[in-house]
Amino acid sequence: MSGYEKPSRGWGFCAPSPVLLLSLLTAAPLGLLGEETRQVSLKVISNAPDFSQNLLHIRAVGTNSTLHYVWSSLGPPAVLLVATNTPNSTLSVNWSLLLSSDPDGGLMVLPEESIQFSSALVFTRLFEFDSTNMSDAASRPPGKSYPPYSLANFSWNNITDSLDPATLSATFQGHPVRDPTGAFANGSLAFRVQAFSTSGRPAQPPRLLHSADTCQLEVALVGASPRGNRSLFGLEVATLGQGPGCPSMQEQHSIDDEYAPAVFQSPIVRAFFKTQDHSCAFNLTFGAPTGPGYWDQHYLSWSMLLGVGSPPVDALSPLVLGIMAVALGAPALMLLAGGLFLLLGRKRDSEYQAIN
Repeated sequence: MSGYEKPSRGWGFCAPSPVLLLSLLTAAPLGLLGEETRQVSLKVISNAPDFSQNLLHIRAVGTNSTLHYVWSSLGPPAVLLVATNTPNSTLSVNWSLLLSSDPDGGLMVLPEESIQFSSALVFTRLFEFDSTNMSDAASRPPGKSYPPYSLANFSWNNITDSLDPATLSATFQGHPVRDPTGAFANGSLAFRVQAFSTSGRPAQPPRLLHSADTCQLEVALVGASPRGNRSLFGLEVATLGQGPGCPSMQEQHSIDDEYAPAVFQSPIVRAFFKTQDHSCAFNLTFGAPTGPGYWDQHYLSWSMLLGVGSPPVDALSPLVLGIMAVALGAPALMLLAGGLFLLLGRKRDSEYQAIN
Protein backbone atom coordinates (compact mmCIF):
# COMPACT_ATOMS: atom_id res chain seq x y z
CA MET A 1 0.00 0.00 0.00
CA SER A 2 1.25 3.48 -0.70
CA GLY A 3 0.05 7.02 -0.27
CA TYR A 4 1.32 10.34 -1.48
CA GLU A 5 1.16 14.00 -0.56
CA LYS A 6 1.16 16.80 -3.11
CA PRO A 7 3.14 19.90 -2.18
CA SER A 8 4.21 22.73 -4.41
CA ARG A 9 7.57 21.40 -5.58
CA GLY A 10 9.53 18.17 -5.66
CA TRP A 11 8.59 14.87 -4.14
CA GLY A 12 9.60 12.29 -1.61
CA PHE A 13 8.12 9.28 0.10
CA CYS A 14 8.60 7.61 3.42
CA ALA A 15 8.70 3.88 3.98
CA PRO A 16 8.89 2.93 7.64
CA SER A 17 10.37 -0.46 8.34
CA PRO A 18 8.67 -1.35 11.69
CA VAL A 19 1.87 -0.22 6.45
CA LEU A 20 2.18 3.19 5.13
CA LEU A 21 4.18 4.53 2.20
CA LEU A 22 4.08 8.31 2.07
CA SER A 23 5.08 10.55 -0.79
CA LEU A 24 5.37 14.20 -1.73
CA LEU A 25 4.76 14.61 -5.44
CA THR A 26 4.47 17.22 -8.16
CA ALA A 27 5.47 17.30 -11.79
CA ALA A 28 8.83 18.82 -12.61
CA PRO A 29 9.62 20.78 -15.79
CA LEU A 30 9.86 18.41 -18.72
CA GLY A 31 13.46 19.32 -19.39
CA LEU A 32 14.50 17.91 -16.03
CA LEU A 33 12.88 14.50 -16.42
CA GLY A 34 14.07 11.23 -17.86
CA GLU A 35 17.75 11.35 -16.89
CA GLU A 36 18.89 7.72 -17.03
CA THR A 37 22.19 8.44 -15.33
CA ARG A 38 23.79 11.31 -13.48
CA GLN A 39 27.30 12.11 -12.39
CA VAL A 40 26.98 12.27 -8.60
CA SER A 41 29.43 13.79 -6.16
CA LEU A 42 29.27 14.23 -2.37
CA LYS A 43 31.12 17.07 -0.69
CA VAL A 44 31.29 18.23 2.91
CA ILE A 45 31.39 22.03 3.18
CA SER A 46 32.85 22.94 6.57
CA ASN A 47 33.08 26.19 8.49
CA ALA A 48 36.77 26.22 9.25
CA PRO A 49 38.17 26.14 11.88
CA ASP A 50 34.96 24.81 13.51
CA PHE A 51 34.63 21.58 11.54
CA SER A 52 31.61 20.47 13.60
CA GLN A 53 29.57 23.00 11.58
CA ASN A 54 29.24 21.52 8.14
CA LEU A 55 26.90 20.86 5.25
CA LEU A 56 26.62 17.85 2.98
CA HIS A 57 26.24 18.88 -0.67
CA ILE A 58 25.11 16.23 -3.15
CA ARG A 59 25.44 17.38 -6.75
CA ALA A 60 23.81 15.16 -9.40
CA VAL A 61 24.64 16.32 -12.93
CA GLY A 62 22.65 15.19 -15.95
CA THR A 63 22.79 16.00 -19.66
CA ASN A 64 20.95 19.31 -19.33
CA SER A 65 20.19 19.68 -15.64
CA THR A 66 21.63 19.53 -12.15
CA LEU A 67 20.04 18.51 -8.87
CA HIS A 68 21.44 19.99 -5.68
CA TYR A 69 20.68 18.42 -2.31
CA VAL A 70 22.02 20.34 0.68
CA TRP A 71 21.74 18.45 3.96
CA SER A 72 22.34 20.32 7.19
CA SER A 73 22.30 19.78 10.95
CA LEU A 74 22.59 23.51 11.69
CA GLY A 75 19.47 23.69 13.83
CA PRO A 76 17.10 20.78 13.13
CA PRO A 77 18.09 18.36 10.36
CA ALA A 78 17.00 19.76 7.01
CA VAL A 79 17.44 19.19 3.30
CA LEU A 80 17.21 21.76 0.53
CA LEU A 81 16.44 20.44 -2.96
CA VAL A 82 17.14 22.70 -5.93
CA ALA A 83 16.81 21.71 -9.60
CA THR A 84 18.42 23.74 -12.38
CA ASN A 85 18.27 23.54 -16.18
CA THR A 86 22.02 23.54 -16.68
CA PRO A 87 24.78 21.02 -15.92
CA ASN A 88 27.01 23.87 -14.76
CA SER A 89 25.13 25.29 -11.75
CA THR A 90 27.04 25.57 -8.49
CA LEU A 91 26.40 26.05 -4.77
CA SER A 92 27.66 29.13 -2.96
CA VAL A 93 27.91 29.23 0.86
CA ASN A 94 28.70 32.35 2.90
CA TRP A 95 29.27 31.09 6.44
CA SER A 96 29.32 34.56 8.00
CA LEU A 97 25.83 35.25 6.68
CA LEU A 98 24.59 31.69 7.21
CA LEU A 99 25.36 31.72 10.94
CA SER A 100 24.18 35.28 11.54
CA SER A 101 20.80 36.35 12.90
CA ASP A 102 19.81 37.31 9.33
CA PRO A 103 21.04 34.49 7.07
CA ASP A 104 19.31 35.73 3.88
CA GLY A 105 21.63 35.10 0.95
CA GLY A 106 23.99 32.91 2.97
CA LEU A 107 23.30 29.98 0.69
CA MET A 108 22.69 30.33 -3.05
CA VAL A 109 22.59 28.20 -6.20
CA LEU A 110 24.14 30.01 -9.15
CA PRO A 111 23.21 31.15 -11.70
CA GLU A 112 19.91 31.99 -10.03
CA GLU A 113 18.06 32.21 -13.37
CA SER A 114 18.79 28.52 -13.97
CA ILE A 115 16.68 27.43 -10.98
CA GLN A 116 13.54 25.63 -12.16
CA PHE A 117 12.12 24.80 -8.76
CA SER A 118 13.16 24.36 -5.15
CA SER A 119 11.78 22.83 -1.98
CA ALA A 120 12.87 21.86 1.51
CA LEU A 121 12.09 19.44 4.31
CA VAL A 122 12.86 20.18 7.95
CA PHE A 123 12.66 17.46 10.60
CA THR A 124 11.70 19.48 13.65
CA ARG A 125 10.64 17.16 16.48
CA LEU A 126 10.67 13.52 17.55
CA PHE A 127 7.37 12.51 19.17
CA GLU A 128 6.79 9.71 21.66
CA PHE A 129 3.35 8.34 22.59
CA ASP A 130 2.26 5.78 25.18
CA SER A 131 0.03 3.38 23.27
CA THR A 132 -0.92 1.15 26.25
CA ASN A 133 -4.50 2.45 26.36
CA MET A 134 -4.67 3.64 22.78
CA SER A 135 -8.13 3.83 21.22
CA ASP A 136 -8.84 2.05 17.95
CA ALA A 137 -10.55 5.16 16.63
CA ALA A 138 -8.37 6.44 13.83
CA SER A 139 -9.54 10.02 14.34
CA ARG A 140 -8.26 10.17 17.92
CA PRO A 141 -4.68 10.89 19.04
CA PRO A 142 -2.40 7.84 19.12
CA GLY A 143 -2.10 7.91 22.92
CA LYS A 144 -0.74 9.95 25.77
CA SER A 145 2.14 12.05 24.52
CA TYR A 146 5.39 12.67 26.32
CA PRO A 147 7.29 15.96 25.93
CA PRO A 148 8.70 15.86 22.38
CA TYR A 149 12.40 15.97 21.60
CA SER A 150 13.33 19.14 19.72
CA LEU A 151 15.83 18.14 17.04
CA ALA A 152 17.17 21.70 17.02
CA ASN A 153 18.60 20.88 20.47
CA PHE A 154 20.51 17.80 19.35
CA SER A 155 24.25 17.53 19.05
CA TRP A 156 25.37 15.94 15.77
CA ASN A 157 28.54 14.19 14.67
CA ASN A 158 30.99 15.49 12.12
CA ILE A 159 29.53 14.30 8.83
CA THR A 160 33.03 13.93 7.35
CA ASP A 161 33.71 10.88 9.52
CA SER A 162 30.90 8.89 7.90
CA LEU A 163 31.29 10.03 4.29
CA ASP A 164 31.54 7.01 1.96
CA PRO A 165 32.20 7.92 -1.71
CA ALA A 166 31.88 4.26 -2.75
CA THR A 167 28.23 4.02 -1.69
CA LEU A 168 27.53 7.76 -2.12
CA SER A 169 26.33 7.90 1.48
CA ALA A 170 26.90 9.74 4.75
CA THR A 171 25.25 9.73 8.19
CA PHE A 172 24.24 12.46 10.63
CA GLN A 173 24.09 10.89 14.11
CA GLY A 174 22.99 12.81 17.19
CA HIS A 175 21.54 12.89 20.68
CA PRO A 176 19.96 15.61 22.84
CA VAL A 177 22.35 18.18 24.26
CA ARG A 178 20.35 18.05 27.49
CA ASP A 179 19.02 14.65 28.50
CA PRO A 180 17.83 14.85 32.13
CA THR A 181 16.07 11.45 31.99
CA GLY A 182 19.07 9.71 30.42
CA ALA A 183 16.88 8.31 27.64
CA PHE A 184 19.68 8.74 25.10
CA ALA A 185 22.53 7.64 27.35
CA ASN A 186 23.08 4.64 25.09
CA GLY A 187 20.97 5.71 22.14
CA SER A 188 20.99 7.97 19.11
CA LEU A 189 18.93 9.30 16.24
CA ALA A 190 20.60 8.91 12.86
CA PHE A 191 19.89 10.33 9.39
CA ARG A 192 21.64 8.27 6.70
CA VAL A 193 21.70 9.88 3.27
CA GLN A 194 22.40 7.99 0.05
CA ALA A 195 22.51 9.24 -3.54
CA PHE A 196 22.19 7.23 -6.76
CA SER A 197 23.71 7.64 -10.21
CA THR A 198 21.34 5.15 -11.91
CA SER A 199 17.97 3.48 -11.30
CA GLY A 200 17.54 0.27 -9.33
CA ARG A 201 17.08 -1.00 -5.80
CA PRO A 202 19.57 -0.94 -2.92
CA ALA A 203 20.75 -4.26 -1.57
CA GLN A 204 19.47 -3.52 1.92
CA PRO A 205 15.78 -3.42 2.99
CA PRO A 206 13.33 -1.87 2.39
CA ARG A 207 14.81 -1.78 -1.14
CA LEU A 208 12.91 1.26 -2.32
CA LEU A 209 12.91 1.63 -6.08
CA HIS A 210 15.00 4.67 -6.98
CA SER A 211 16.19 6.55 -10.04
CA ALA A 212 19.06 8.89 -10.80
CA ASP A 213 16.69 11.76 -9.92
CA THR A 214 16.33 10.63 -6.31
CA CYS A 215 18.14 10.60 -3.01
CA GLN A 216 17.29 8.25 -0.12
CA LEU A 217 17.10 9.07 3.56
CA GLU A 218 16.92 6.49 6.34
CA VAL A 219 16.02 7.74 9.81
CA ALA A 220 16.94 5.30 12.58
CA LEU A 221 16.19 5.49 16.29
CA VAL A 222 18.53 3.10 18.07
CA GLY A 223 19.09 2.28 21.73
CA ALA A 224 17.10 5.16 23.25
CA SER A 225 15.11 4.19 26.34
CA PRO A 226 11.35 4.62 25.81
CA ARG A 227 9.41 6.52 28.46
CA GLY A 228 6.48 4.07 28.32
CA ASN A 229 5.98 0.33 28.21
CA ARG A 230 4.62 0.42 24.66
CA SER A 231 5.89 3.64 23.14
CA LEU A 232 5.16 4.71 19.59
CA PHE A 233 7.34 7.28 17.87
CA GLY A 234 6.78 9.82 15.13
CA LEU A 235 8.38 12.74 13.36
CA GLU A 236 7.19 16.27 12.77
CA VAL A 237 8.16 17.33 9.27
CA ALA A 238 7.87 20.84 7.86
CA THR A 239 7.79 21.44 4.11
CA LEU A 240 8.60 24.70 2.42
CA GLY A 241 8.46 25.76 -1.21
CA GLN A 242 7.57 28.56 -3.58
CA GLY A 243 3.91 27.62 -4.11
CA PRO A 244 0.92 28.19 -1.82
CA GLY A 245 -0.98 25.53 0.04
CA CYS A 246 -0.10 22.49 2.10
CA PRO A 247 0.16 18.83 1.11
CA SER A 248 -3.01 16.74 0.88
CA MET A 249 -3.06 13.02 1.55
CA GLN A 250 -4.14 10.49 -1.04
CA GLU A 251 -3.82 6.73 -1.07
CA GLN A 252 -2.69 4.31 -3.74
CA HIS A 253 -2.81 0.51 -3.89
CA SER A 254 -0.56 -1.82 -5.84
CA ILE A 255 -0.87 -5.46 -6.85
CA ASP A 256 2.87 -5.92 -6.43
CA ASP A 257 3.72 -5.71 -2.72
CA GLU A 258 6.90 -7.77 -2.73
CA TYR A 259 8.92 -4.69 -1.88
CA ALA A 260 6.26 -2.89 0.17
CA PRO A 261 7.72 -2.06 3.60
CA ALA A 262 6.12 -3.52 6.69
CA VAL A 263 5.14 -0.41 8.64
CA PHE A 264 3.80 1.12 10.65
CA GLN A 265 13.66 27.30 11.75
CA SER A 266 16.50 25.83 9.95
CA PRO A 267 19.30 28.28 8.89
CA ILE A 268 19.79 26.91 5.37
CA VAL A 269 16.07 27.17 4.62
CA ARG A 270 15.91 30.78 5.80
CA ALA A 271 19.12 31.56 3.94
CA PHE A 272 17.81 30.24 0.62
CA PHE A 273 14.09 31.03 0.70
CA LYS A 274 14.29 34.23 2.73
CA THR A 275 10.74 35.17 3.84
CA GLN A 276 8.84 34.92 0.57
CA ASP A 277 7.63 31.34 0.62
CA HIS A 278 5.02 29.10 2.20
CA SER A 279 5.54 26.43 4.81
CA CYS A 280 3.40 23.85 6.56
CA ALA A 281 3.97 20.90 8.86
CA PHE A 282 2.62 17.38 9.14
CA ASN A 283 3.23 14.52 11.55
CA LEU A 284 4.23 10.97 10.71
CA THR A 285 3.42 8.48 13.47
CA PHE A 286 4.71 4.97 12.95
CA GLY A 287 3.85 1.62 14.49
CA ALA A 288 0.85 -0.15 15.96
CA PRO A 289 0.01 -0.80 19.63
CA THR A 290 -0.32 -4.54 18.98
CA GLY A 291 3.39 -4.78 18.16
CA PRO A 292 5.97 -5.89 17.65
CA GLY A 293 7.30 -2.41 18.18
CA TYR A 294 10.19 -0.32 19.32
CA TRP A 295 9.85 -1.66 22.86
CA ASP A 296 11.01 -5.12 21.71
CA GLN A 297 14.40 -4.35 20.17
CA HIS A 298 14.87 -0.63 20.87
CA TYR A 299 15.29 -0.14 17.14
CA LEU A 300 13.11 1.60 14.60
CA SER A 301 13.88 2.95 11.14
CA TRP A 302 12.04 4.81 8.37
CA SER A 303 13.24 5.27 4.79
CA MET A 304 12.21 7.92 2.28
CA LEU A 305 13.11 9.09 -1.19
CA LEU A 306 13.43 12.70 -2.29
CA GLY A 307 13.62 13.79 -5.90
CA VAL A 308 12.03 15.48 -8.88
CA GLY A 309 9.22 14.45 -11.20
CA SER A 310 7.02 11.44 -10.62
CA PRO A 311 8.09 8.69 -8.22
CA PRO A 312 9.63 5.61 -9.85
CA VAL A 313 6.88 3.26 -11.02
CA ASP A 314 7.11 -0.30 -9.84
CA ALA A 315 6.87 -2.85 -12.62
CA LEU A 316 5.65 -6.31 -11.68
CA SER A 317 8.58 -8.16 -10.14
CA PRO A 318 9.85 -11.52 -11.51
CA LEU A 319 8.38 -13.29 -8.47
CA VAL A 320 4.90 -11.88 -9.08
CA LEU A 321 5.17 -12.53 -12.82
CA GLY A 322 6.15 -16.13 -12.09
CA ILE A 323 3.22 -16.62 -9.74
CA MET A 324 0.84 -15.10 -12.30
CA ALA A 325 2.28 -17.31 -15.04
CA VAL A 326 1.74 -20.44 -12.96
CA ALA A 327 -1.69 -19.34 -11.75
CA LEU A 328 -2.94 -18.40 -15.22
CA GLY A 329 -0.87 -20.79 -17.31
CA ALA A 330 -1.83 -24.04 -15.59
CA PRO A 331 -5.58 -23.71 -16.29
CA ALA A 332 -4.81 -22.65 -19.87
CA LEU A 333 -2.65 -25.75 -20.39
CA MET A 334 -5.35 -27.95 -18.91
CA LEU A 335 -7.95 -26.46 -21.28
CA LEU A 336 -5.59 -26.90 -24.22
CA ALA A 337 -4.86 -30.51 -23.28
CA GLY A 338 -8.58 -31.24 -22.82
CA GLY A 339 -9.37 -29.72 -26.22
CA LEU A 340 -6.67 -31.78 -27.96
CA PHE A 341 -7.89 -34.93 -26.24
CA LEU A 342 -11.45 -34.38 -27.44
CA LEU A 343 -10.29 -33.52 -30.94
CA LEU A 344 -8.06 -36.58 -31.27
CA GLY A 345 -10.74 -38.78 -29.71
CA ARG A 346 -13.28 -37.71 -32.33
CA LYS A 347 -10.74 -38.29 -35.09
CA ARG A 348 -10.11 -41.87 -33.95
CA ASP A 349 -13.87 -42.52 -33.80
CA SER A 350 -14.24 -41.37 -37.41
CA GLU A 351 -11.66 -43.94 -38.60
CA TYR A 352 -13.82 -46.95 -37.62
CA GLN A 353 -15.86 -48.61 -40.46
CA ALA A 354 -19.23 -50.12 -39.89
CA ILE A 355 -19.26 -54.00 -40.22
CA ASN A 356 -22.24 -55.43 -42.09
